[in-house]
Amino acid sequence: MAALDVVDRYVNALVETGGEARRLGQGEWGVTVRSEATGEWPLDLGIRLVDGMLRAQAHALRASDALNPWNFLHWNRQTRLVRFACTRDGDIWVHGDLPAPAVDEPSLDRLLGLIAEAALAARELERGSAALGAAPEADTRPAGAWPAI
Repeated sequence: MAALDVVDRYVNALVETGGEARRLGQGEWGVTVRSEATGEWPLDLGIRLVDGMLRAQAHALRASDALNPWNFLHWNRQTRLVRFACTRDGDIWVHGDLPAPAVDEPSLDRLLGLIAEAALAARELERGSAALGAAPEADTRPAGAWPAI
């Protein structure tokens, strides 16, 4: 089955089961994880199929002085399929890609799940940093190992 059809079927199944998902245009979709499941605000995932690649991304965090964005580079060394990015303004995004021929329902579900998991881990780190009143220069890593993402 073509990647376009796989994503269409996946998004339609989410809608049928009460999820928030929509087709935005040819080869573009949006999925929203409600705030009840994510904490303070919903998590919006964008999915786009272009040039033989399926790309998914989510805005994880607004820029914050409580976080050291360099820590996310360290997390990137431990992630699979997904990675963190930081905008010039300091916002944190999570994104991942799959080659279109490799897209099937399990791989799509895994990719979106890993993006959501990474974004929620970043939000949890921010909540912990804010509670501690961490300064921008402070080491904001949690005690022990970095969360597995």
